[in-house]
Amino acid sequence: MPRKTAPLSSTLEDILRALGENIKLARLRRKITTTMLAERAGMGRVTLRKVESGDSGVTLGAYASVLFCLGLEKDLLLIGKDDPLGRRLQDADMTHTKERVAKRKKP
Repeated sequence: MPRKTAPLSSTLEDILRALGENIKLARLRRKITTTMLAERAGMGRVTLRKVESGDSGVTLGAYASVLFCLGLEKDLLLIGKDDPLGRRLQDADMTHTKERVAKRKKP
């Protein structure tokens, strides 16, 4: 029985489709067939087709395997590297320092 996941927003669906398209273009630029890439990544051609279409049901590991076979695995390290919103939130929290409560002395 397949697992049920929450439906994705249209924005996330668009991002996954773009990721899949980028993976497909990288494969085509390298002149690698779907059969060759699927074998190298340890998956079937159907799964590779799902990766290249940006299917959200495919595991992150499958995407990572395909990126590794294309020599693009280090691109995964770029995710969250530059996090302007997170840094602003962190800086905002640092400006409000909490006063330390003195310990009670034992009688």
